[in-house]
Amino acid sequence: MSMNISSGDSGEDAVMSTINTTPLVDVMLVLLIIFLITIPVVTTSIPVALPKERIEVRESKPENVIISVDKSGNIFYYEARVNSVDALVEKLKKISKVEPQPEVQVRGDMAAQYEGVGKVLLACQRAGIVKVAFITEPPPLGG
Repeated sequence: MSMNISSGDSGEDAVMSTINTTPLVDVMLVLLIIFLITIPVVTTSIPVALPKERIEVRESKPENVIISVDKSGNIFYYEARVNSVDALVEKLKKISKVEPQPEVQVRGDMAAQYEGVGKVLLACQRAGIVKVAFITEPPPLGG
């Protein structure tokens, strides 16, 4: 790499100093292509309306069915333990024929695995239950 320094003469010794911008343009085009490819992957394209938190005061009606799941995953129909999902389905099929159909309220322990609650939902679906509610603790005031 050599450098010519002219004395200010406008003769043949004067060399025009230029910056080669071709590598810079190549790098910028590669970055532009990378960004054009990755931006659609990062952004979500399907608009989804997420539910808002709400608190509904629900009256406990005597015809409502209460199914509880403890932290061990045991399923209880009111206070009686249910040994299998099929036994729960049979109990819920009898209830599903009542007009108007009562609401099934699922009370899941906070430390319970999702599998226990999923079994209850499967039983409700197989029995033809239309109304299923999840009973939770209300959030603390102010937050």
